Amino acid sequence: MRLIVVTAKYDDDANVWYVEESNVPGLRTDAPTIEALRAKLPGLIEDLVELNQLDFHGEVPIEVIAHARTTVTIAAGEDLQKPSASI
Repeated sequence: MRLIVVTAKYDDDANVWYVEESNVPGLRTDAPTIEALRAKLPGLIEDLVELNQLDFHGEVPIEVIAHARTTVTIAAGEDLQKPSASI
């Protein structure tokens, strides 16, 4: 069984998810959410497989690997209260 792998990345400046890398030549697209990007992939991949005469046939799984980064601000240790333990 062949597997289509798509690496998606979030662009903070453009506020979109985009295809960073794939084993399907020419696969380039973006969308506002990862769900919207995933929804676009089957149709685009089908077109590119036919156009490029790639060796994918039948039901082919698409694995999406998503990369995103976020931050969290954590208060300094002295600002935290330790929970009291009761027995």
